Amino acid sequence: MAGREQKKAGGGGKKKEVKKETGLGLSFTKDENFGEWYSEVVVNSEMIEYYDISGCYILRPWAMSIWEIMQTFFDAEIKKMKVKNCYFPVFVSPGVLQKEKDHIEGFAPEVAWVTKSGESDLEVPIAIRPTSETVMYPYYSKWIRGHRDLPLKLNQWCNVVRWEFSNPTPFIRSREFLWQEGHTAFATKEEADTEVLQILELYRRIYEEFLAIPVTKGRKSELEKFAGGLYTTSVEAFIPNTGRGIQGATSHCLGQNFAKMFEINYENEKGEKAMVWQNSWAYSTRTIGVMVMVHGDNKGLVLPPKVAALQVIVIPVPYKDADTQGIFDACAATVATLSEAGIRAEADLRENYSPGWKYSNWEMKGVPLRIEIGPRDLANNQVRVVRRDNGEKTDISRVFLVEQVKGMLDKIQQSLFDVAKQKRDACVEVVKTWDEFVKALGKKKLILAPWCDEEDVEKDVKARTKGEMGAAKSLCTPFEQPELPEGTKCFASGKPAKKWTYWGRSY
Repeated sequence: MAGREQKKAGGGGKKKEVKKETGLGLSFTKDENFGEWYSEVVVNSEMIEYYDISGCYILRPWAMSIWEIMQTFFDAEIKKMKVKNCYFPVFVSPGVLQKEKDHIEGFAPEVAWVTKSGESDLEVPIAIRPTSETVMYPYYSKWIRGHRDLPLKLNQWCNVVRWEFSNPTPFIRSREFLWQEGHTAFATKEEADTEVLQILELYRRIYEEFLAIPVTKGRKSELEKFAGGLYTTSVEAFIPNTGRGIQGATSHCLGQNFAKMFEINYENEKGEKAMVWQNSWAYSTRTIGVMVMVHGDNKGLVLPPKVAALQVIVIPVPYKDADTQGIFDACAATVATLSEAGIRAEADLRENYSPGWKYSNWEMKGVPLRIEIGPRDLANNQVRVVRRDNGEKTDISRVFLVEQVKGMLDKIQQSLFDVAKQKRDACVEVVKTWDEFVKALGKKKLILAPWCDEEDVEKDVKARTKGEMGAAKSLCTPFEQPELPEGTKCFASGKPAKKWTYWGRSY
Protein backbone atom coordinates (compact mmCIF):
# COMPACT_ATOMS: atom_id res chain seq x y z
CA MET A 1 0.00 0.00 0.00
CA ALA A 2 2.95 2.32 0.74
CA GLY A 3 3.15 3.73 -2.79
CA ARG A 4 -0.51 4.71 -2.74
CA GLU A 5 -0.45 7.01 0.27
CA GLN A 6 0.50 10.64 0.51
CA LYS A 7 1.20 13.06 3.35
CA LYS A 8 -1.75 14.78 4.99
CA ALA A 9 -2.82 17.62 2.73
CA GLY A 10 -2.86 21.11 4.18
CA GLY A 11 -1.36 20.09 7.52
CA GLY A 12 1.37 22.74 7.60
CA GLY A 13 1.87 24.63 10.84
CA LYS A 14 -1.26 23.23 12.54
CA LYS A 15 0.30 20.26 14.26
CA LYS A 16 -2.37 19.92 16.96
CA GLU A 17 -5.25 19.77 14.52
CA VAL A 18 -3.65 17.14 12.33
CA LYS A 19 -2.87 15.01 15.36
CA LYS A 20 -6.53 15.15 16.33
CA GLU A 21 -7.58 14.13 12.86
CA THR A 22 -5.20 11.20 12.61
CA GLY A 23 -6.01 9.86 16.09
CA LEU A 24 -8.21 7.28 14.43
CA GLY A 25 -6.98 4.06 15.94
CA LEU A 26 -8.39 2.37 19.04
CA SER A 27 -6.51 2.67 22.31
CA PHE A 28 -7.64 -0.79 23.48
CA THR A 29 -7.47 -4.20 21.81
CA LYS A 30 -10.34 -6.65 21.71
CA ASP A 31 -8.33 -9.37 23.45
CA GLU A 32 -6.71 -7.28 26.18
CA ASN A 33 -9.57 -5.08 27.33
CA PHE A 34 -12.82 -6.13 25.73
CA GLY A 35 -15.09 -3.74 27.65
CA GLU A 36 -13.09 -0.61 26.82
CA TRP A 37 -12.58 -1.82 23.25
CA TYR A 38 -16.35 -2.20 22.79
CA SER A 39 -17.15 1.23 24.24
CA GLU A 40 -14.60 2.82 21.94
CA VAL A 41 -15.74 1.01 18.81
CA VAL A 42 -19.42 1.96 19.16
CA VAL A 43 -18.52 5.63 19.63
CA ASN A 44 -15.63 5.94 17.13
CA SER A 45 -17.60 4.20 14.39
CA GLU A 46 -20.36 6.79 14.96
CA MET A 47 -22.99 4.23 15.91
CA ILE A 48 -23.81 5.81 19.23
CA GLU A 49 -23.12 8.90 21.28
CA TYR A 50 -23.23 8.90 25.06
CA TYR A 51 -26.08 10.90 26.55
CA ASP A 52 -26.16 13.00 29.73
CA ILE A 53 -28.50 10.52 31.45
CA SER A 54 -26.62 7.39 32.45
CA GLY A 55 -27.70 4.21 30.65
CA CYS A 56 -29.27 6.13 27.74
CA TYR A 57 -27.61 6.42 24.35
CA ILE A 58 -28.17 8.30 21.12
CA LEU A 59 -28.53 5.94 18.15
CA ARG A 60 -26.81 7.68 15.25
CA PRO A 61 -27.72 7.01 11.59
CA TRP A 62 -24.93 4.40 11.22
CA ALA A 63 -26.69 2.23 13.85
CA MET A 64 -30.24 3.19 12.95
CA SER A 65 -29.77 2.07 9.35
CA ILE A 66 -28.92 -1.46 10.56
CA TRP A 67 -32.08 -1.51 12.71
CA GLU A 68 -34.14 -0.38 9.69
CA ILE A 69 -32.79 -3.15 7.45
CA MET A 70 -33.71 -5.82 10.04
CA GLN A 71 -37.06 -4.13 10.62
CA THR A 72 -37.89 -4.16 6.91
CA PHE A 73 -37.19 -7.90 6.73
CA PHE A 74 -39.03 -8.87 9.92
CA ASP A 75 -42.02 -6.62 9.31
CA ALA A 76 -42.63 -8.13 5.86
CA GLU A 77 -42.30 -11.67 7.25
CA ILE A 78 -44.80 -11.20 10.10
CA LYS A 79 -47.24 -9.55 7.69
CA LYS A 80 -47.14 -12.78 5.65
CA MET A 81 -48.24 -14.47 8.90
CA LYS A 82 -51.20 -12.05 9.07
CA VAL A 83 -49.79 -10.11 12.04
CA LYS A 84 -50.89 -6.47 12.05
CA ASN A 85 -49.03 -3.45 13.45
CA CYS A 86 -50.56 -1.19 16.11
CA TYR A 87 -49.40 1.22 18.80
CA PHE A 88 -50.31 1.30 22.49
CA PRO A 89 -49.44 4.08 24.97
CA VAL A 90 -46.13 4.09 26.83
CA PHE A 91 -47.90 4.65 30.19
CA VAL A 92 -49.33 1.91 32.42
CA SER A 93 -51.63 2.33 35.41
CA PRO A 94 -50.33 0.63 38.57
CA GLY A 95 -53.52 -1.43 39.04
CA VAL A 96 -53.14 -3.07 35.65
CA LEU A 97 -49.36 -3.53 35.94
CA GLN A 98 -49.76 -5.41 39.22
CA LYS A 99 -52.50 -7.75 38.01
CA GLU A 100 -50.20 -10.65 37.08
CA LYS A 101 -48.16 -11.17 40.26
CA ASP A 102 -45.26 -13.28 38.90
CA HIS A 103 -44.99 -10.99 35.91
CA ILE A 104 -44.65 -7.78 37.88
CA GLU A 105 -42.31 -9.39 40.40
CA GLY A 106 -40.00 -10.18 37.51
CA PHE A 107 -40.01 -6.57 36.32
CA ALA A 108 -40.65 -4.53 39.51
CA PRO A 109 -37.03 -3.48 40.23
CA GLU A 110 -36.70 -2.01 36.71
CA VAL A 111 -39.99 -0.13 36.39
CA ALA A 112 -39.66 3.66 36.03
CA TRP A 113 -42.51 5.78 37.46
CA VAL A 114 -43.89 9.20 36.59
CA THR A 115 -44.80 10.86 39.88
CA LYS A 116 -45.12 14.57 39.02
CA SER A 117 -46.78 16.80 36.48
CA GLY A 118 -45.13 20.22 36.56
CA GLU A 119 -44.86 21.07 40.24
CA SER A 120 -47.75 18.96 41.50
CA ASP A 121 -47.59 15.31 42.52
CA LEU A 122 -49.79 12.91 40.56
CA GLU A 123 -52.58 11.40 42.64
CA VAL A 124 -51.63 7.98 41.31
CA PRO A 125 -48.12 7.45 39.92
CA ILE A 126 -47.97 6.08 36.38
CA ALA A 127 -45.50 3.43 35.21
CA ILE A 128 -43.58 3.54 31.93
CA ARG A 129 -43.86 0.24 30.05
CA PRO A 130 -41.06 -2.27 30.65
CA THR A 131 -43.01 -4.55 28.23
CA SER A 132 -46.66 -4.34 27.14
CA GLU A 133 -48.54 -7.47 28.23
CA THR A 134 -50.41 -5.59 30.95
CA VAL A 135 -50.93 -2.54 28.70
CA MET A 136 -52.54 -4.50 25.89
CA TYR A 137 -54.43 -7.39 27.45
CA PRO A 138 -57.30 -5.45 29.08
CA TYR A 139 -58.20 -4.46 25.51
CA TYR A 140 -57.79 -7.99 24.17
CA SER A 141 -60.45 -8.91 26.71
CA LYS A 142 -62.70 -6.21 25.25
CA TRP A 143 -62.05 -7.05 21.57
CA ILE A 144 -62.22 -10.86 21.78
CA ARG A 145 -65.80 -12.02 22.26
CA GLY A 146 -66.38 -14.99 19.99
CA HIS A 147 -64.36 -17.56 18.05
CA ARG A 148 -64.60 -15.36 14.94
CA ASP A 149 -62.46 -12.74 16.71
CA LEU A 150 -59.58 -15.23 16.82
CA PRO A 151 -56.74 -15.39 16.17
CA LEU A 152 -55.83 -11.82 17.17
CA LYS A 153 -52.27 -11.06 16.07
CA LEU A 154 -50.77 -7.66 16.84
CA ASN A 155 -47.25 -6.27 16.86
CA GLN A 156 -45.84 -2.91 17.80
CA TRP A 157 -42.49 -1.29 17.00
CA CYS A 158 -41.75 0.88 20.01
CA ASN A 159 -39.42 1.80 22.85
CA VAL A 160 -39.47 0.33 26.34
CA VAL A 161 -37.85 1.55 29.54
CA ARG A 162 -36.17 -0.68 32.11
CA TRP A 163 -34.33 1.28 34.75
CA GLU A 164 -31.23 -0.92 34.89
CA PHE A 165 -28.61 -0.30 37.51
CA SER A 166 -26.16 -3.07 36.64
CA ASN A 167 -23.45 -1.96 34.17
CA PRO A 168 -25.32 -0.22 31.40
CA THR A 169 -23.67 -1.10 28.07
CA PRO A 170 -24.61 0.48 24.72
CA PHE A 171 -27.08 -1.77 22.82
CA ILE A 172 -26.65 -4.65 25.29
CA ARG A 173 -28.15 -3.16 28.45
CA SER A 174 -29.68 0.29 28.27
CA ARG A 175 -32.45 2.02 30.18
CA GLU A 176 -34.43 2.69 27.04
CA PHE A 177 -34.27 0.55 23.94
CA LEU A 178 -36.11 -0.02 20.69
CA TRP A 179 -37.78 -3.31 19.94
CA GLN A 180 -40.76 -5.00 18.35
CA GLU A 181 -43.17 -6.89 20.56
CA GLY A 182 -45.73 -9.27 19.12
CA HIS A 183 -48.79 -10.26 21.15
CA THR A 184 -51.09 -12.93 19.76
CA ALA A 185 -54.15 -14.82 20.98
CA PHE A 186 -55.45 -18.18 19.69
CA ALA A 187 -58.30 -20.59 20.30
CA THR A 188 -55.95 -23.58 20.71
CA LYS A 189 -52.59 -24.37 22.28
CA GLU A 190 -51.49 -26.09 19.05
CA GLU A 191 -51.77 -22.83 17.10
CA ALA A 192 -49.85 -20.97 19.79
CA ASP A 193 -47.09 -23.62 19.90
CA THR A 194 -46.73 -23.49 16.11
CA GLU A 195 -46.38 -19.71 16.04
CA VAL A 196 -43.78 -19.68 18.84
CA LEU A 197 -41.45 -21.70 16.60
CA GLN A 198 -42.28 -19.80 13.39
CA ILE A 199 -41.24 -16.56 15.08
CA LEU A 200 -38.14 -18.16 16.61
CA GLU A 201 -37.08 -19.19 13.10
CA LEU A 202 -37.39 -15.55 11.95
CA TYR A 203 -35.14 -14.54 14.85
CA ARG A 204 -32.61 -17.19 13.83
CA ARG A 205 -32.66 -15.76 10.31
CA ILE A 206 -32.04 -12.21 11.58
CA TYR A 207 -28.96 -13.41 13.44
CA GLU A 208 -27.59 -15.95 11.00
CA GLU A 209 -28.61 -14.61 7.58
CA PHE A 210 -28.38 -10.87 8.24
CA LEU A 211 -25.94 -10.38 11.13
CA ALA A 212 -23.82 -13.48 10.28
CA ILE A 213 -23.95 -14.67 13.91
CA PRO A 214 -24.45 -18.35 14.76
CA VAL A 215 -27.20 -18.93 17.35
CA THR A 216 -28.66 -21.92 19.18
CA LYS A 217 -32.42 -22.41 19.32
CA GLY A 218 -33.70 -23.79 22.57
CA ARG A 219 -35.96 -23.59 25.57
CA LYS A 220 -35.31 -21.63 28.76
CA SER A 221 -35.39 -23.30 32.18
CA GLU A 222 -38.31 -22.68 34.53
CA LEU A 223 -36.08 -20.31 36.49
CA GLU A 224 -35.05 -18.31 33.42
CA LYS A 225 -38.36 -18.27 31.54
CA PHE A 226 -40.50 -15.15 31.07
CA ALA A 227 -42.19 -14.15 34.34
CA GLY A 228 -45.81 -15.27 34.21
CA GLY A 229 -45.43 -17.29 30.98
CA LEU A 230 -45.89 -21.00 30.30
CA TYR A 231 -42.55 -21.55 28.51
CA THR A 232 -39.90 -19.46 26.78
CA THR A 233 -37.88 -20.28 23.67
CA SER A 234 -34.87 -18.25 22.63
CA VAL A 235 -31.99 -17.92 20.22
CA GLU A 236 -28.73 -17.78 22.18
CA ALA A 237 -25.47 -16.31 20.92
CA PHE A 238 -22.04 -16.55 22.52
CA ILE A 239 -19.20 -14.01 22.81
CA PRO A 240 -15.91 -15.98 22.77
CA ASN A 241 -13.81 -13.02 24.00
CA THR A 242 -15.67 -12.75 27.30
CA GLY A 243 -16.91 -16.32 27.55
CA ARG A 244 -20.48 -15.09 28.00
CA GLY A 245 -23.72 -16.23 26.46
CA ILE A 246 -26.20 -13.63 25.31
CA GLN A 247 -29.92 -14.07 24.84
CA GLY A 248 -30.54 -12.99 21.26
CA ALA A 249 -34.35 -12.84 21.14
CA THR A 250 -37.26 -14.59 22.83
CA SER A 251 -40.53 -16.17 21.74
CA HIS A 252 -42.81 -17.01 24.67
CA CYS A 253 -45.91 -19.13 24.96
CA LEU A 254 -47.85 -17.43 27.74
CA GLY A 255 -50.36 -20.26 28.02
CA GLN A 256 -53.65 -19.13 29.61
CA ASN A 257 -52.21 -17.38 32.63
CA PHE A 258 -52.72 -13.82 31.38
CA ALA A 259 -56.08 -14.80 29.86
CA LYS A 260 -57.19 -15.82 33.35
CA MET A 261 -55.97 -12.58 34.98
CA PHE A 262 -57.38 -10.30 32.29
CA GLU A 263 -60.49 -12.37 31.56
CA ILE A 264 -59.75 -12.88 27.88
CA ASN A 265 -62.62 -15.28 27.16
CA TYR A 266 -64.55 -16.10 24.03
CA GLU A 267 -67.54 -18.16 23.05
CA ASN A 268 -66.43 -21.19 21.04
CA GLU A 269 -68.31 -22.87 18.18
CA LYS A 270 -70.36 -24.94 20.62
CA GLY A 271 -71.50 -21.80 22.44
CA GLU A 272 -69.31 -22.58 25.48
CA LYS A 273 -67.09 -20.05 27.24
CA ALA A 274 -63.38 -20.72 26.70
CA MET A 275 -60.08 -19.00 27.49
CA VAL A 276 -57.59 -17.98 24.80
CA TRP A 277 -53.98 -19.19 24.48
CA GLN A 278 -51.42 -16.41 24.11
CA ASN A 279 -47.89 -15.74 22.89
CA SER A 280 -45.56 -12.78 23.10
CA TRP A 281 -42.27 -12.38 21.25
CA ALA A 282 -39.61 -9.69 20.90
CA TYR A 283 -36.19 -8.75 19.61
CA SER A 284 -34.45 -5.45 20.27
CA THR A 285 -31.55 -3.17 19.35
CA ARG A 286 -29.43 -5.55 21.48
CA THR A 287 -28.96 -7.46 18.20
CA ILE A 288 -26.66 -4.65 16.99
CA GLY A 289 -24.44 -4.92 20.07
CA VAL A 290 -24.06 -8.67 19.58
CA MET A 291 -22.95 -8.00 15.99
CA VAL A 292 -20.30 -5.48 17.12
CA MET A 293 -18.97 -7.91 19.76
CA VAL A 294 -18.82 -10.92 17.46
CA HIS A 295 -17.31 -9.39 14.31
CA GLY A 296 -15.44 -6.25 15.43
CA ASP A 297 -11.62 -6.23 15.43
CA ASN A 298 -8.75 -3.97 16.44
CA LYS A 299 -9.42 -1.63 13.52
CA GLY A 300 -13.03 -1.12 14.60
CA LEU A 301 -16.39 -2.26 13.38
CA VAL A 302 -16.82 -5.06 10.81
CA LEU A 303 -20.25 -4.93 9.15
CA PRO A 304 -21.88 -7.88 7.38
CA PRO A 305 -22.76 -6.61 3.87
CA LYS A 306 -26.48 -7.42 4.27
CA VAL A 307 -26.91 -4.89 7.08
CA ALA A 308 -24.29 -2.31 6.10
CA ALA A 309 -25.76 1.10 5.26
CA LEU A 310 -22.80 1.44 2.93
CA GLN A 311 -21.42 -1.72 1.30
CA VAL A 312 -18.66 -0.17 -0.83
CA ILE A 313 -16.61 2.98 -0.29
CA VAL A 314 -14.70 4.27 -3.32
CA ILE A 315 -11.51 6.25 -2.58
CA PRO A 316 -9.44 8.21 -5.12
CA VAL A 317 -5.65 7.80 -4.71
CA PRO A 318 -4.10 10.64 -6.75
CA TYR A 319 -0.33 11.29 -6.88
CA LYS A 320 1.28 14.69 -7.27
CA ASP A 321 1.14 15.00 -11.05
CA ALA A 322 -1.65 12.51 -11.65
CA ASP A 323 -4.80 13.22 -13.65
CA THR A 324 -6.79 14.02 -10.51
CA GLN A 325 -9.96 14.91 -12.40
CA GLY A 326 -9.80 11.67 -14.40
CA ILE A 327 -9.47 9.68 -11.15
CA PHE A 328 -12.36 11.56 -9.53
CA ASP A 329 -14.52 10.93 -12.61
CA ALA A 330 -13.66 7.21 -12.51
CA CYS A 331 -14.69 7.13 -8.83
CA ALA A 332 -18.03 8.79 -9.61
CA ALA A 333 -18.63 6.41 -12.54
CA THR A 334 -17.82 3.40 -10.35
CA VAL A 335 -20.32 4.53 -7.71
CA ALA A 336 -22.98 5.11 -10.39
CA THR A 337 -22.45 1.63 -11.88
CA LEU A 338 -22.62 -0.08 -8.49
CA SER A 339 -25.63 1.95 -7.29
CA GLU A 340 -27.53 1.13 -10.44
CA ALA A 341 -26.99 -2.57 -9.70
CA GLY A 342 -28.53 -2.13 -6.23
CA ILE A 343 -25.22 -2.06 -4.33
CA ARG A 344 -24.99 0.61 -1.61
CA ALA A 345 -21.90 2.58 -2.67
CA GLU A 346 -20.43 6.06 -2.16
CA ALA A 347 -17.19 7.88 -3.02
CA ASP A 348 -15.12 9.76 -0.44
CA LEU A 349 -13.93 12.77 -2.43
CA ARG A 350 -12.95 14.96 0.54
CA GLU A 351 -9.75 16.73 -0.47
CA ASN A 352 -8.56 17.71 3.01
CA TYR A 353 -7.90 14.10 4.06
CA SER A 354 -5.20 11.78 2.76
CA PRO A 355 -6.14 8.39 1.27
CA GLY A 356 -4.47 6.68 4.26
CA TRP A 357 -6.64 8.61 6.68
CA LYS A 358 -9.75 7.68 4.69
CA TYR A 359 -8.79 3.99 4.70
CA SER A 360 -8.59 4.01 8.51
CA ASN A 361 -11.78 6.01 8.84
CA TRP A 362 -13.89 3.62 6.74
CA GLU A 363 -12.25 0.59 8.33
CA MET A 364 -13.30 1.97 11.73
CA LYS A 365 -16.87 2.28 10.40
CA GLY A 366 -16.73 -1.32 9.15
CA VAL A 367 -17.60 -0.83 5.46
CA PRO A 368 -17.29 -4.32 3.88
CA LEU A 369 -15.42 -3.33 0.70
CA ARG A 370 -13.06 -0.51 -0.21
CA ILE A 371 -12.33 0.34 -3.82
CA GLU A 372 -9.17 2.36 -4.55
CA ILE A 373 -8.61 4.11 -7.86
CA GLY A 374 -5.15 5.54 -8.59
CA PRO A 375 -3.35 6.56 -11.84
CA ARG A 376 -2.27 2.98 -12.60
CA ASP A 377 -5.84 1.70 -12.13
CA LEU A 378 -7.10 4.45 -14.43
CA ALA A 379 -4.56 3.49 -17.12
CA ASN A 380 -5.47 -0.22 -16.90
CA ASN A 381 -9.25 0.34 -16.65
CA GLN A 382 -9.27 -1.51 -13.34
CA VAL A 383 -9.90 -0.89 -9.66
CA ARG A 384 -8.27 -2.28 -6.54
CA VAL A 385 -10.72 -3.91 -4.10
CA VAL A 386 -9.86 -4.45 -0.42
CA ARG A 387 -11.94 -6.63 1.90
CA ARG A 388 -12.61 -5.25 5.39
CA ASP A 389 -12.96 -8.65 7.05
CA ASN A 390 -9.56 -10.09 6.08
CA GLY A 391 -7.67 -7.30 4.29
CA GLU A 392 -7.44 -9.28 1.04
CA LYS A 393 -6.59 -7.10 -2.00
CA THR A 394 -7.68 -7.84 -5.57
CA ASP A 395 -7.38 -5.90 -8.82
CA ILE A 396 -10.50 -6.23 -10.95
CA SER A 397 -11.37 -4.98 -14.42
CA ARG A 398 -14.04 -2.28 -14.53
CA VAL A 399 -15.75 -4.35 -17.23
CA PHE A 400 -16.73 -7.04 -14.67
CA LEU A 401 -17.13 -4.64 -11.77
CA VAL A 402 -20.72 -5.41 -10.73
CA GLU A 403 -20.60 -9.20 -10.79
CA GLN A 404 -17.18 -9.30 -9.07
CA VAL A 405 -18.27 -6.92 -6.31
CA LYS A 406 -21.56 -8.79 -5.79
CA GLY A 407 -19.62 -12.05 -5.55
CA MET A 408 -17.21 -10.57 -3.02
CA LEU A 409 -20.00 -9.16 -0.84
CA ASP A 410 -21.62 -12.62 -0.77
CA LYS A 411 -18.28 -14.19 0.14
CA ILE A 412 -17.74 -11.71 2.99
CA GLN A 413 -21.22 -12.38 4.38
CA GLN A 414 -20.61 -16.15 4.34
CA SER A 415 -17.06 -15.89 5.62
CA LEU A 416 -18.08 -13.74 8.62
CA PHE A 417 -20.63 -16.38 9.59
CA ASP A 418 -18.20 -19.28 9.07
CA VAL A 419 -15.43 -17.64 11.13
CA ALA A 420 -17.86 -16.73 13.93
CA LYS A 421 -19.24 -20.29 13.99
CA GLN A 422 -15.77 -21.80 14.07
CA LYS A 423 -14.83 -19.54 17.03
CA ARG A 424 -18.04 -20.29 18.87
CA ASP A 425 -17.81 -24.05 18.30
CA ALA A 426 -14.23 -24.01 19.62
CA CYS A 427 -15.61 -22.63 22.91
CA VAL A 428 -18.13 -25.42 23.47
CA GLU A 429 -17.06 -27.90 26.14
CA VAL A 430 -19.03 -30.99 27.12
CA VAL A 431 -18.75 -31.71 30.85
CA LYS A 432 -20.11 -34.53 33.02
CA THR A 433 -19.02 -33.55 36.54
CA TRP A 434 -19.02 -30.51 38.81
CA ASP A 435 -15.19 -30.32 38.78
CA GLU A 436 -15.10 -30.33 34.99
CA PHE A 437 -17.83 -27.67 35.01
CA VAL A 438 -15.87 -25.31 37.29
CA LYS A 439 -12.70 -25.77 35.20
CA ALA A 440 -14.57 -25.08 31.95
CA LEU A 441 -16.19 -22.01 33.47
CA GLY A 442 -12.75 -20.70 34.41
CA LYS A 443 -11.69 -21.14 30.77
CA LYS A 444 -14.64 -18.99 29.54
CA LYS A 445 -16.35 -21.93 27.86
CA LEU A 446 -19.89 -22.44 26.61
CA ILE A 447 -20.71 -25.53 28.63
CA LEU A 448 -22.98 -28.37 27.53
CA ALA A 449 -23.87 -30.55 30.51
CA PRO A 450 -26.38 -33.27 31.46
CA TRP A 451 -28.94 -31.87 33.91
CA CYS A 452 -31.72 -33.21 36.11
CA ASP A 453 -33.93 -30.19 35.21
CA GLU A 454 -34.63 -29.23 38.83
CA GLU A 455 -35.06 -25.58 39.79
CA ASP A 456 -33.32 -25.96 43.16
CA VAL A 457 -30.28 -27.45 41.46
CA GLU A 458 -30.04 -24.48 39.10
CA LYS A 459 -30.35 -22.07 42.04
CA ASP A 460 -27.58 -24.02 43.73
CA VAL A 461 -25.35 -23.73 40.62
CA LYS A 462 -25.87 -19.96 40.69
CA ALA A 463 -25.05 -19.76 44.40
CA ARG A 464 -21.93 -21.93 44.09
CA THR A 465 -20.49 -20.00 41.13
CA LYS A 466 -21.08 -16.47 42.45
CA GLY A 467 -17.95 -14.41 42.15
CA GLU A 468 -16.44 -11.31 40.57
CA MET A 469 -17.30 -12.52 37.10
CA GLY A 470 -20.94 -13.13 38.00
CA ALA A 471 -22.76 -16.42 38.55
CA ALA A 472 -23.26 -19.13 35.95
CA LYS A 473 -26.78 -20.08 34.91
CA SER A 474 -28.56 -22.22 32.35
CA LEU A 475 -28.59 -20.51 28.94
CA CYS A 476 -30.97 -22.86 27.13
CA THR A 477 -31.80 -26.49 26.50
CA PRO A 478 -31.09 -26.88 22.77
CA PHE A 479 -33.86 -28.35 20.61
CA GLU A 480 -31.20 -30.45 18.90
CA GLN A 481 -30.32 -32.80 21.75
CA PRO A 482 -27.24 -35.04 21.64
CA GLU A 483 -27.89 -38.62 22.72
CA LEU A 484 -28.22 -39.00 26.50
CA PRO A 485 -26.91 -42.47 27.43
CA GLU A 486 -28.95 -44.34 30.03
CA GLY A 487 -27.70 -43.84 33.55
CA THR A 488 -26.15 -40.40 32.82
CA LYS A 489 -26.03 -38.33 36.00
CA CYS A 490 -26.65 -34.61 36.42
CA PHE A 491 -23.33 -32.72 36.53
CA ALA A 492 -24.46 -30.68 39.56
CA SER A 493 -26.68 -32.94 41.67
CA GLY A 494 -25.69 -36.49 40.73
CA LYS A 495 -29.37 -37.31 40.17
CA PRO A 496 -30.48 -38.97 36.91
CA ALA A 497 -30.06 -36.48 34.04
CA LYS A 498 -33.08 -35.66 31.88
CA LYS A 499 -31.55 -33.48 29.17
CA TRP A 500 -28.48 -31.71 27.83
CA THR A 501 -28.43 -27.99 28.66
CA TYR A 502 -26.07 -25.12 27.83
CA TRP A 503 -24.63 -23.31 30.86
CA GLY A 504 -22.36 -20.35 31.30
CA ARG A 505 -22.06 -16.75 32.39
CA SER A 506 -24.21 -14.37 30.46
CA TYR A 507 -24.91 -10.72 29.68
